[in-house]
Amino acid sequence: MRFELNGQEVEVDAHPMRRLLDVLRVECGLTGTKEGCGEGECGACTVLVDGEPVCSCLVPFAQAGGTSVVTIEGLGGKHPLQRAFGDHGGAQCGICTPGMILAAVALGPNPTLEQVRVGLAGNLCRCTGYEAIYRSVLGAYEAVDDRRPAAEAPAVGGGSKADGGAAFGTGADGGRSDVAGAGRSRSNGSGADAGAGSAGKAGL
Repeated sequence: MRFELNGQEVEVDAHPMRRLLDVLRVECGLTGTKEGCGEGECGACTVLVDGEPVCSCLVPFAQAGGTSVVTIEGLGGKHPLQRAFGDHGGAQCGICTPGMILAAVALGPNPTLEQVRVGLAGNLCRCTGYEAIYRSVLGAYEAVDDRRPAAEAPAVGGGSKADGGAAFGTGADGGRSDVAGAGRSRSNGSGADAGAGSAGKAGL
């Protein structure tokens, strides 16, 4: 099966009905994507498929053919959200962190608090009261914006490939792709794994 994985064209030999989660972790060796509930309820296994957050435990590998998949490793440890989760205490045990970060990436730069709450609603964390996670997402781009002219500051809400969404993972407009639908579109939430100060916990 050919698809794009973290910006690189790859071909992976795996059963078409094998879970995308298992293919990423076993065949591809990308263990940053975590399994929590295995039922699409906790968001720990969230990845981006064509820019949409999906639960990879629910997506058959067959549906990944020809798509673009981004895992936490695809952010390279340098994304503003990864640094912010370490700086603001958003990363605790690390199991939910990769999914949280990727769900937040899909929101685009500078989301509102309400957008963050809705966007992460499907990502469960048993370690915190979510306030540290919200602070991490809201504060992720502050240092970036402080260093750029106002005219270059990204618009509030989702990004797009044209305006930098691709660099930050993609903008989420709430739509459902075929794969996102199969994996329970994560427009209402997701999970993550790789905060700046928690690179070890994040599996990076």
